[in-house]
Amino acid sequence: MGLLKGIDPLLTADLLWVLRSMGHGDKICICDCNFPAYQVSTQTTSQKLVSLSSVSLPVAIDAIVGVLPLDHFVQHPARIMSPSPGMALPSEAVQVKAETQSSITKHAPAVVLSTLDRFDFYDEARTCFAIVQTSERRPYGNIILQKGVIGPDGTDLMPSSL
Repeated sequence: MGLLKGIDPLLTADLLWVLRSMGHGDKICICDCNFPAYQVSTQTTSQKLVSLSSVSLPVAIDAIVGVLPLDHFVQHPARIMSPSPGMALPSEAVQVKAETQSSITKHAPAVVLSTLDRFDFYDEARTCFAIVQTSERRPYGNIILQKGVIGPDGTDLMPSSL
């Protein structure tokens, strides 16, 4: 295995291929170890499943959002799974959501996580370009990111109002 300068070593060759192959508006699902990743991946655009062993969701998000521009032209470029309506969010899920938001804010300060209830999340995941499964064990450690555009200056392209 070779390393590249400036590229987080968590970003495997398969994952870099996925991120580079995605176009503006494509979505990627980064999920926990309990998510039905293989089954859902068979219905994605690329039918690609990438495994990031021994990695939590926030650590994976830090590495991915460090190279993947988020879509600042849509209302919700980062959507995390939440329980079905009427169900309480377990304390571990609150923690993983806060840590994931912190990882996103590090690279895309204007992006705020929104929620998508569990069954809508599964449906949305099937429309993604690919699935990346982490070893996250906390409940609801699943997120969908929408890829944006890198501007001429090499940073995330943003609307002029931001």
